[in-house]
Amino acid sequence: MRLCIVSETWSPEINGVAHTLNRLCRELTRLGVTVDVIRPKPNMAASAINVAQERSQGLSQELSQEPYQEPYQEPSQELQVRRLALPGYNAVQIGLARPSKLRRFWQKQRPDYIYLATQGPLGWAARHAARQLNIPLVAGWHTNFDHYCHDYGVSWLAAATRRYLRYFHNGCDLTLVPTQQQAEALRAQDIRGVKVLSRGIDGDIFSPAHRDDTLREQWGVSEHQPVALYVGRLAPEKNLALLQETLQAMSDVRPDMAHVIVGDGPGRAQLQKALPDAHFTGFVNKQALARHYASADMFIFPSQSETWGNVVTEAMASGLAVVAYHHAASAELIQSRHNGITVPPGDTLAFQQAAVALCQHPADYARLGRTARLRALEQSWPGIAEQFLRYLQNAQETHHASASACRIRSS
Repeated sequence: MRLCIVSETWSPEINGVAHTLNRLCRELTRLGVTVDVIRPKPNMAASAINVAQERSQGLSQELSQEPYQEPYQEPSQELQVRRLALPGYNAVQIGLARPSKLRRFWQKQRPDYIYLATQGPLGWAARHAARQLNIPLVAGWHTNFDHYCHDYGVSWLAAATRRYLRYFHNGCDLTLVPTQQQAEALRAQDIRGVKVLSRGIDGDIFSPAHRDDTLREQWGVSEHQPVALYVGRLAPEKNLALLQETLQAMSDVRPDMAHVIVGDGPGRAQLQKALPDAHFTGFVNKQALARHYASADMFIFPSQSETWGNVVTEAMASGLAVVAYHHAASAELIQSRHNGITVPPGDTLAFQQAAVALCQHPADYARLGRTARLRALEQSWPGIAEQFLRYLQNAQETHHASASACRIRSS
């Protein structure tokens, strides 16, 4: 079997999509699938800037190495296309290519299936070329672009974006989403062929066993002082205003609490100004990230823009009590008050109150963290890869049935 993945992002870039695709690629290769990739040229300049910034801020040697060290699965073949960075946010890019260029690439080594991890211009060009070559086409829903319209002040574009996404996905044989909640939402928008493919976790990498007393000493806390952690991009779509307000409210009732913020983005400077006592690490490598999770006590995640949210499963597997909205991975994995705490989406007061109440009860966040890990470990990457292969076969059946119907109508 030969699969070609088309994506705007790829490892070692640091984001949930790149992580998910790299891990899926590794599992598929293990199962004997040949994986090709089409993606924009790597943003090496941005990676160099991130490392330089970390070094200039005097971080430890470990934190100023290359920021991501997860085992990289080399694709069988790779086509790199022109990249265009988004204005004001150079770390985010889109790919640009003519359908004819992609068609020539596939004609040299024809894939059995094509997986579109982007609905942007590169995904559109790939969709067009795949249809011309009559190759089964599966699309993934990795980013809530219509939600981003509100986060970036262009709400008037949301309705048009939804219409575009419906047209885009209905031109594919299958669309894969990470949660049942997302599947129901897309079906309500008349998007056809929607199936659920969850996300996995490596419970050896993300584990309470990596708790590090030396790291906690660097944060200025003793064994019994609480640490609240956030991991993710520091950008408007992550609801940083609520993160700031919640951490400040937690400090009001627990002045001895430490706040640790892992990640980077355009919102970092403002957040650092508002939270001068918090520990900002920038991006860290995978081993350091695992230690940061395991060395904290609570994970505070106010974002509502995720389609899944790998950081939630990473935090749960690391034994942290998660406070989040009942959305995406949190809705799928957390039974509130049993293995974490979730509140209704958009209820900022309930979110803040839940975090404030939790930080005052060490026995509660320790108990929630223990049960959280048990739930996270049910998310198996090998099982998810096998389910992905079954969906590819379903897409092939759908594709052939559709092609046969077209031939009958035309005759």
